[in-house]
Amino acid sequence: MAEISSHTRKFQKELNAGTSSLILLSVLSRSKESMYGYQIAKMLEESGPDIPMMKQGTLYPVLRSLEENGLLESTVEPSVSGPPRRYYKITSDGREALKEWNEIWKITKKFVDANLKG
Repeated sequence: MAEISSHTRKFQKELNAGTSSLILLSVLSRSKESMYGYQIAKMLEESGPDIPMMKQGTLYPVLRSLEENGLLESTVEPSVSGPPRRYYKITSDGREALKEWNEIWKITKKFVDANLKG
């Protein structure tokens, strides 16, 4: 595999920063139950194993930020196989933000696609 340039890494980091919240809200909106961070990370990894878009280290700060902004809520529950786990679920404000952000994403994607094609 070719080495990734610093410009490409920077671009990927900036692009991921803008889409991580959208992805996490979407994942949690479809889940019938609250999910913990590692569970979310594994699900994302399985959804695109050849496309490592979000590292676990980035996942937790984004989850905390979404919770601080009222878009997620969490509870801590004991675990039988280790330390307690923080479970996240989407709030009604989170569902509303997801609808808005999804529309913004569609418009942005259309704009980028149109300009990349020339």
